[in-house]
Amino acid sequence: MTVSLSIRFLILFSLLLLASCRDQDGEFARTREKRDQPVELVLLEDGRPHPAVLAEDQTVTRGNGEEPQTLDPHQAEGVPSANILRDLFEGLTTEAPDGDIIPGAAIRWNISRDARTYTFYLRRDMLWSNGDAVTADDFVFSLRRAASPETASSSATMLLPIQNAREVLADELPVEDLGIALLDEYTLQITLTGPTPYFLGLLTHPVAYPVNRRNLDEFGDEFSRPGKLVSNGAYVLGNWTHRVSVELKKNPLYREAENTTIERVIYLPIEDVSVEVTRFRSGALDWTNEVPNNQFAWLQRNYTDELVISPWMGSYFFGFNLEVEPFVQNPELRQALIFAIDRQIITDKVTRFGEQPSFALVPPGVEDYIPFVPEYADWTQEHRNEEARRLYELAGYSDENPLRIEIRYNTSENHKKIALAIASMWKQVLGVNTSLVNEEFRVFLQNRQQKVITRVFRAGWISDYNDPYSFLELFRTGDRRNDYGYSNSIFDAVLDEVSTERIRARRSRLMFEAERVLLTDFAIIPIYTYVTKRLVDQHLKGWQNNVMDHHLTRYMYKLKSRKAEATARQEEEAARQEEEAARQEEETAGQEEETAGQEEETAGQEEETAARETAVQEDEQ
Repeated sequence: MTVSLSIRFLILFSLLLLASCRDQDGEFARTREKRDQPVELVLLEDGRPHPAVLAEDQTVTRGNGEEPQTLDPHQAEGVPSANILRDLFEGLTTEAPDGDIIPGAAIRWNISRDARTYTFYLRRDMLWSNGDAVTADDFVFSLRRAASPETASSSATMLLPIQNAREVLADELPVEDLGIALLDEYTLQITLTGPTPYFLGLLTHPVAYPVNRRNLDEFGDEFSRPGKLVSNGAYVLGNWTHRVSVELKKNPLYREAENTTIERVIYLPIEDVSVEVTRFRSGALDWTNEVPNNQFAWLQRNYTDELVISPWMGSYFFGFNLEVEPFVQNPELRQALIFAIDRQIITDKVTRFGEQPSFALVPPGVEDYIPFVPEYADWTQEHRNEEARRLYELAGYSDENPLRIEIRYNTSENHKKIALAIASMWKQVLGVNTSLVNEEFRVFLQNRQQKVITRVFRAGWISDYNDPYSFLELFRTGDRRNDYGYSNSIFDAVLDEVSTERIRARRSRLMFEAERVLLTDFAIIPIYTYVTKRLVDQHLKGWQNNVMDHHLTRYMYKLKSRKAEATARQEEEAARQEEEAARQEEETAGQEEETAGQEEETAGQEEETAARETAVQEDEQ
């Protein structure tokens, strides 16, 4: 029976893939004409590119997935918004191209012996894009704004390591009691509730970015719109045409403006990854957000140098809404749905870019941490399927009384294919009738947050900093990002201990225990650990792969193409030849003029000689 079921499943699954994937012998099978190659990169002693190898037009166009909801750094959520905000703003710390944490607005900092007090010393030459000086008070004001209940920032819980943040977020203390002190115009001090190893990384997140108080007072909720937004980063907001593009322009007042090569950045909200590839092939995109899963082999063959695959600090999973039926107090049903998914088939046949099947929340590779792995991860898929059927019946469902459920996902060809595969597996193993609901990103997020109509939904998390806590804190009771309705007092208590534990090994064990509690509550459906997969034009340099997948445009630059350089050389040679011809003509004209002068002089001499001879003859007569 198991063999028969596997064959039936593979046949149905193959049909689903064929139906949902674009014909590989169709549009994508037509390779682009031979692509221009960049000139060889030449670097100066300081590591910057030699001006002679740079393209004349320093504009980069980046695919960016969904439309950002807002560019208010304290209210924005999601990767698309964060990509843009990293170009517009700069926090106390920032990131190098390889992802290392480096000084940003703060040129240096001191950390107390108990690792609870951070003193930041700001650069004294920093300006806002409107010419105002960037001061320590801007950061004090902005961190208080981010933590204020009035702002209702979904990311505000990231500030919980700061002293009194929990009480401020709960509106039990005024924001002035947040553990942030202004020491002087360019110095501020932040006090934490306990040692927080990832705190400097946290400060690179948009929730910790400064906003210009005068800008906010003048425009209120409209301050983040084009023509109004004042920022302190490498770029300023030029234009934002909704669902078309977000255009940024180089900020001439940025502290590193002289070393910022890209003059203009255009972010395109392209949800259809196949459209992204088409635009990349036409030369309209320099950088795609991702690529279609079903085009892996074709892209490997035809875009070997442009296809970039790299590990990513993220987990792809689906969430249950634990506040509504059928999942309230029904761990058997949740287990059944988790067990019935063959993750290996999803990563081998659907995603196909090197993603690793996962049964945990925290991905491998996080510094000093080994994720909790449940017992069923070591079972065969046949064993998991058998247990899934037993639990499904125990939950009250059968072939005669099948579960009917919706899977919601935001618009994406890749999300759709994964949801289709899961729906097929649930049907084959359990008999579940699943319908798929595709929603625009903003609507999708709203429905998740409201927790009214969602049942099963695409989730996933890309870490904001290199620490397991970034994943675990999403599930704390009352967290604004807890779209799952998960609440467990033991889990919350363990997280409280994590936030105050000073010894790294003990802290790691506590986080391991928190992950164990969450996963044995069967609150989510882990699927795989992320990799980044995109196409990058070979002319675009200055960026590096990093596990956070944070790529600030200010480090990038575009090289000349060999074709353009050859054309330039031809034009230069033609100009040189024209100059040489003109010089020769001038020289010839000079020679002719000299000859004419000599002839004129000879004629004068002959005329003078003739006159003397005439005078002599007259004298003789």
